[in-house]
Amino acid sequence: AVRAGREKVIQNDFEDAIEKVVAGLEKKNKLINPKEKEIVAYHETGHALAAYFTQGAEKVQKISIIPRGMAALGYTLQVPTEDRYLMTKRELLGKIDVLLGGRAAEEIIFEEVSTGAANDLTKATDIARKMIMEYGMSEKYRNVVLPGQRSSLFLDQEVKSGQREYAESTQSYIDDEITRMVNERYDYVIGLLKEKKNLLDKIAKELISREVLNTEDFEALIDKPR
Repeated sequence: AVRAGREKVIQNDFEDAIEKVVAGLEKKNKLINPKEKEIVAYHETGHALAAYFTQGAEKVQKISIIPRGMAALGYTLQVPTEDRYLMTKRELLGKIDVLLGGRAAEEIIFEEVSTGAANDLTKATDIARKMIMEYGMSEKYRNVVLPGQRSSLFLDQEVKSGQREYAESTQSYIDDEITRMVNERYDYVIGLLKEKKNLLDKIAKELISREVLNTEDFEALIDKPR
């Protein structure tokens, strides 16, 4: 029993260290008004449900609406179950789905969106851009890398020139394809969370009450572990 207790303490300390790195220091004395707390709860629940129902997504370890760091009013912590070195196109799209889950939940419940998804949108857009430009995962430029700048013998000239190795029409295609891809995934997540709205309400309300839900709490509210 003593050994089990020590292992639990070590595990808790390890998880706390991860959370500090991912989301910053906990700030329980940072007050947010009830309306914002509700928005954050639904936002984080949207991330968690999108992760739960996305095949291959990392498992949800904790959902919190206790403010951390300078800007994080809440966070959803996911942990990988195994070491991964490669990702498929489907898995990358799944990452975009999870990132968009927060904003989708806000739109479904409040019929408007907040600034809370700014970092999520940046990450989702970056994944889509890399899929098209670096991973050869677009329909038009399959198996082709589209570098951002023209190669140069001198690094300073490359940075200053900023010349691309493709035409403006190609850049336009990249921009349009990023927009199409992210909006298509957003529409999918909206549909998913509308279908799971009863769970969205149930978990968000519990999160507002308790402020923190771990894996067991979260999956118990869904009624069956994944």
